[in-house]
Amino acid sequence: MTATANQLSPLLTKPVTAADRLLVEMQRAIVEGEIPAGSKMSEPELARRFQVSRAPLREALARLERCHLVERTPNTGARVVHLSTAGLIALYQIREELEGLACRLAAEQMPEQEIRALQQLLDQHLTSQRVREGESYYQEAGDLDFHYRVILGSNNPYLINMLCDELYFLVRMYRVQLGMNGPRVSRAFDEHKAILAAIANRDGELADLLMRRHISASRRNIELQLQQVGK
Repeated sequence: MTATANQLSPLLTKPVTAADRLLVEMQRAIVEGEIPAGSKMSEPELARRFQVSRAPLREALARLERCHLVERTPNTGARVVHLSTAGLIALYQIREELEGLACRLAAEQMPEQEIRALQQLLDQHLTSQRVREGESYYQEAGDLDFHYRVILGSNNPYLINMLCDELYFLVRMYRVQLGMNGPRVSRAFDEHKAILAAIANRDGELADLLMRRHISASRRNIELQLQQVGK
């Protein structure tokens, strides 16, 4: 990845303060459902669970609110965001537009070595996971996430800020809890390969179109999962 992308990407910087480390742990716990969607965020309980004082906890909660994992409402306090069909549609409308643009920009300017590294990442996904059998396609946050790497490849600081900081973990929450298993797994992987081929061929228009279609298909899959949960 380019030096500029490294400077701009919040996930590529190691946690420094107690609040930084707590934020990373709480993001992971919320995204993976260890702290359930919709659950109340009790400060005394969280302080005991993570063995921290109230000051870093309150800072972490404020940062979780900024990345849309936590919501505060008058008279009820903070809660983990609910996963809902309306929320999914609103989020993925934005994601489809912005990641399509990021993909087009990546096709125009991502260095050849980064494209080769992205191919190696997909090869790694295929060999290290149950993608071939269509069972599971779990991608770790940050550098091991195909979408994250494409976004960095756009080299656009505003897109990177919106997609890799402000919205990234909420998107991951939907993907991890509702969208990384089942019949869509092998199709999603094939779509990643097609997107990468368009980037490698420097076809920004096609890369944009394929990414938009990929995210739209992902939204429909997650929407079906939400409907099943509702039943």
